Amino acid sequence: MLPTVRSFSLLFVFFLVVSLAFASESDHKYQPDDPVTLWVNKVGPYNNPQETYNYYSLPFCQIAANAAHKWGGLGEVLGGNELIDSQIEIKFQKNVDKASICEIELDAAKVKQFKDAIENTYWFEFFMDDLPLWGFVGELHPDKNNDNKHVLYTQKNIVVKYNGDQIIHVNLTQDNPKPLEVGKSLDLTYSVKWISTNITFPRRFDIYLDYPFFEHQIHWFSIFNSFMMVIFLTGLVSMILMRTLRNDYAKYAREDDDLETLERDVSEESGWKLVHGDVFRPPRNVVLLSAVVGTGAQLAMLVLLVILLAIIGMLYVGRGAIITTFIVCYALTSFISGYVTGGLYSRSGGKNWIKSMILTASLFPFMCFGIGFILNTIAIFYGSLAAIPFGTMVVVFVIWAFISFPLALLGTVVGRNWSGAPNNPCRVKTIPRPIPEKKWYLRPSVVSLMGGLLPFGSIFIEMYFVFTSFWNYKVYYVYGFMLLVFLILIIVTVCVTIVGTYFLLNAENYHWQWTSFLSAASTAVYVYLYSIYYYYVKTKMSGFFQTSFYFGYTLMFCLGLGILCGAVGYLGSTLFVRRIYRNIKCD
Repeated sequence: MLPTVRSFSLLFVFFLVVSLAFASESDHKYQPDDPVTLWVNKVGPYNNPQETYNYYSLPFCQIAANAAHKWGGLGEVLGGNELIDSQIEIKFQKNVDKASICEIELDAAKVKQFKDAIENTYWFEFFMDDLPLWGFVGELHPDKNNDNKHVLYTQKNIVVKYNGDQIIHVNLTQDNPKPLEVGKSLDLTYSVKWISTNITFPRRFDIYLDYPFFEHQIHWFSIFNSFMMVIFLTGLVSMILMRTLRNDYAKYAREDDDLETLERDVSEESGWKLVHGDVFRPPRNVVLLSAVVGTGAQLAMLVLLVILLAIIGMLYVGRGAIITTFIVCYALTSFISGYVTGGLYSRSGGKNWIKSMILTASLFPFMCFGIGFILNTIAIFYGSLAAIPFGTMVVVFVIWAFISFPLALLGTVVGRNWSGAPNNPCRVKTIPRPIPEKKWYLRPSVVSLMGGLLPFGSIFIEMYFVFTSFWNYKVYYVYGFMLLVFLILIIVTVCVTIVGTYFLLNAENYHWQWTSFLSAASTAVYVYLYSIYYYYVKTKMSGFFQTSFYFGYTLMFCLGLGILCGAVGYLGSTLFVRRIYRNIKCD
């Protein structure tokens, strides 16, 4: 748990978030023989990325109690990082052939800890000048007998490339494996070699980017395929709907028909025109609908803003920079959720706007908090670094209470006064019209479930790259691709929801508001189903801890995605419905 002073210092770091995201704490410049700190971070099973522990939870060389800790900000703590000074002596441009770190006396408990770690393929992470180094604790030798098949790497070879007075690249290799035997002592050693390079400082992170994976031909093909889907879908929607509506307008606008034709049209008249007196009737549970639509509008703007900042600022470079930026941008965009909610709730005739505002400000954060609380309890039970310290929770709560909540309140007030006046094209009738029975595929539940298929198809391939990046140690950096896919998702969602809404209205069902929201939100259901497939087929994760974190984080992501897509679908359908009823004669 973080000390109180450090906890509140994170709050100060929040106000300096721009410098956190786009700059570092130092200038990364060294003079010959200047000390260079090697920070140890975490250790854990390689196949379980979130199951990480303090490096010294294994009986490596113990450090002094006053060893320096490095806290890189809110996002780094939430990301499960805890950097501790290894106290290994390294100086800039000074080679070390071989030096001792410490000597470990192996007893039964230490041998058991190391053997368990080796059997579970434990890896560790170091940092030097904000550059990561990775290695495995040891390995198994299957050709040896059961007692001596576990070997521990005792020699760490660090190769550092530098350009002038700046460190460009670091690499770690290990050798001199020693068997683990009770009563024996192991001398842990290290070496450091400095090599000059011509690579410039701005390009030093390129080595961590997997260009062949992310820029594979299939990635480009998926973008092109999704783009063609957008063109086809928007063209199809425009052609079918505009042509159909034009015919409907012409039929309903005829005034010079003879009596027989008019009577025939009236007897055959059906479709969206008949529900003009109910289509703008306030939906059921308008408080909740207003809250989720407002929250979804905020999330859509948040995602767009974070992607743009990532493209401009290369946020993948800094530890936890994406998380920090996401939290700050969420707080600052809370005005949007309040504005959309306030306007929608007021136009629907709602009177309890304070309840609507509180629900909007707390809906998504408290859902995430509920899931996070369960995961945090599991992490604390396991003693993992994934456990969020209490002080960090306080900081996040302060950000929500003093920035996000007031902005949501302000947005609600502005939305009620600026866009809250009812201006429906058609008057709502006093008695609701009965909804006739229709075929099974025109039921709201079926329309809602089928509505997410095409939007999911447009982001299917990108989901694979995002999941692989998050769960398989790859640095995601192709935010230009993500921006295109996000825009494609928005367009496809709007088009599909409009089609579903039109079919529903043609079936004389005027409960289109929740159907349009759920139709678009069902995209998240298919993403979650895909995540189940990905877990069992594409990963080697195991254990209750990692399984809980995988499905918990995925549920949190899908809830946000569902609310985002649902809001986009609802807002698109609202514009469509208002547009088609604006040009008819409402009795």
